[in-house]
Amino acid sequence: MTEVVIAVVLTALIFDFTNGFHDTANAMATSIASGALRPRVAVLLAGVLNLVGAFLSVQVALTISSGLVDEAAITPAVIFGGLVGAILWNLLTWLLGMPSSSSHALLGGLIGATWVFAGTGAINFSTVAGKVLVPLALSPIVAGLVALSATWIAYHIAARGDRRTITRGFQRAQVVSASMIALAHGTNDAQKTMGVITLTLITVGLLPTGSAPPMWVIVAAGLAIAAGTAMGGWRIIHTMGRRISDVETPQGFAAETAGAAVILSAAHLGFALSTTQVASGAVVGSAAGRGAGAVRWRVVGRMAGTWLLTLPSAAAMGALAAWVATGGTTGTVLVGAALVVASAGIYALSRRKPVTADNVNELPVPHAVAEPAAAAA
Repeated sequence: MTEVVIAVVLTALIFDFTNGFHDTANAMATSIASGALRPRVAVLLAGVLNLVGAFLSVQVALTISSGLVDEAAITPAVIFGGLVGAILWNLLTWLLGMPSSSSHALLGGLIGATWVFAGTGAINFSTVAGKVLVPLALSPIVAGLVALSATWIAYHIAARGDRRTITRGFQRAQVVSASMIALAHGTNDAQKTMGVITLTLITVGLLPTGSAPPMWVIVAAGLAIAAGTAMGGWRIIHTMGRRISDVETPQGFAAETAGAAVILSAAHLGFALSTTQVASGAVVGSAAGRGAGAVRWRVVGRMAGTWLLTLPSAAAMGALAAWVATGGTTGTVLVGAALVVASAGIYALSRRKPVTADNVNELPVPHAVAEPAAAAA
């Protein structure tokens, strides 16, 4: 049992690392696209602020560790299977450059794994609905509307100013707003891993039911997500900064400010919302604030489709991984080996068309995506 617990903790931290580089775009894509921050500086700043944010709240961690599933009905092997499903979905969507939700991948993987092992009775569907599904539906809409209004105000204020002065002013403001959303991301998303590790410790009796994450869990989760963020998820940064819309500095500032406000508010209420959906919704809303032609709706449609697939797909992967892993030590080893092989294969595929800090802003927008904007122009 001790070996399985250690494996779960390490796998949870690996998930946290993938969460970091998968979601770097949430904080820094618009600042990189607008030129407010150099790419490598942006991701390093985001990594530091993710670490700081991890220490600001534990409410989301408590939602996951004490309320989502019946901790008495599952085992560490079940949680391990759920984590594997979440990691694989994160890597697949990163390969495609799609900003899907790491949070919903984790929750989907955990729900699917619990379902196949203990049945529907072990899942608290009222918590899933109230603190996962409702925020899933509402958070991008709320962030989009706030960003749309903020963009209209920003452009109204900037309308009579000197363009160069306005650009420089909003670039400086973007450093602050991007920092706030990076801090918010650390506050919200690092807690997901804290909650999973705490849930594992509760299932084996090392912590009492309802416990908050121990300090070593908070530190480990904060360091893992910070390290992943500092790596830079360049493929998704390119999508959010260049493919949804051609980001201008007032627009970027509005999107980042709206996203940070929504994420920080939700984190303190214990809602396990998706920072990716909030940030993406804010980017779409801010682009719409400039006019309908500023949004590449084909990309937005693909992104929304990915969001709808995340929970069921991660749940299916988590269920399969848990079904094998709960068969004993051999099953757990097989699932771990499959994860390593699949991860290596996805990384190899990504090297065929690499996206890096050096070309993240220079890569051409695909012709099929660029047409709506060109037609609107």
